[in-house]
Amino acid sequence: MSQIIAFDFGLARIGVAVGQPITCTASPLETVKAVDGKPNWSFIETLLKQWQPAVVLIGEPFNMDGSDQPITQRARKFANQLHGRFGVKTEMVDERLSSAAAREELFEYGGYKKLKKSQIDSIAAALILESWFEQV
Repeated sequence: MSQIIAFDFGLARIGVAVGQPITCTASPLETVKAVDGKPNWSFIETLLKQWQPAVVLIGEPFNMDGSDQPITQRARKFANQLHGRFGVKTEMVDERLSSAAAREELFEYGGYKKLKKSQIDSIAAALILESWFEQV
């Protein structure tokens, strides 16, 4: 089986991670800059060509009670655009607390000096991917 890519969608930054189904591990990649949720599509195309994922995961942001957040529909639209533009199989993954867990992980390895927003987004994408591995 080939690679899996996960995106942590945001309006200004979209975190990206790649995972290995054999080892069920994920590694953060770089963060894609976005303007009001619109990413650099050519950069995303380059990532998809490079990694050739079997499936692309997109974090689906929910409130703690399971209801949609204002950004939830935008994340779903992003997933639909990925599928429509590149023909990749996409799946939404519940991402509750992934960014908070990413901050916690970064803090553990170096304190506040390590808390860069771009790293948080990609680590959150890795956590989304790892949670998906646990479910499949």
